[in-house]
Amino acid sequence: MHLEEKTLSSEQKFDGKIVKLYVDSVELEDGKKSFREVIKHPGGVCVLPLDEEGNVLFVRQFRYPHKKVLLEIPAGKLEYGENPSECGIRELKEETGCTCDRYEYLGSLIPTPAYCGEVIHMYLARGLHYGEQKLDSGEFLDIEKIPLDRAVEMIMNNEIEDSKTQIAVLKTRLKLDSERA
Repeated sequence: MHLEEKTLSSEQKFDGKIVKLYVDSVELEDGKKSFREVIKHPGGVCVLPLDEEGNVLFVRQFRYPHKKVLLEIPAGKLEYGENPSECGIRELKEETGCTCDRYEYLGSLIPTPAYCGEVIHMYLARGLHYGEQKLDSGEFLDIEKIPLDRAVEMIMNNEIEDSKTQIAVLKTRLKLDSERA
């Protein structure tokens, strides 16, 4: 049981539209008991749309918890049991109006492992075809094209704060570099 914690009990405290909150009683590896507050979340996807000129399509949207507009790549929440790849294709179309010829998995990330079970799946979309956005009701965002190399600079200068966007941009830069080598 080294570095593991045994769940003794779990009590749901909140059942929301997006998240559920549990308070769990756990046994630590030294035999002592403690509590963990855990948010259950269905997970999400993000898609980095890269055009033929090396530009990334970003979205700017207001993020209520931070009370500001953030620059992000298109993303969305999974429904419980939904296929992440299909969700990403849908979100790309809804937020940017784009479909793509090439759709590649970049891996997954765990944004807040201390208290939230969310996992975000990342994809790279190439060979973009432009169409009409189909935003969800109550969804408002602007699209902005930024060269990939400039996006990397913006991340390094803390101008792009969103973690999923940072990771997907940096992974894409490394992937493209390795494809050229």
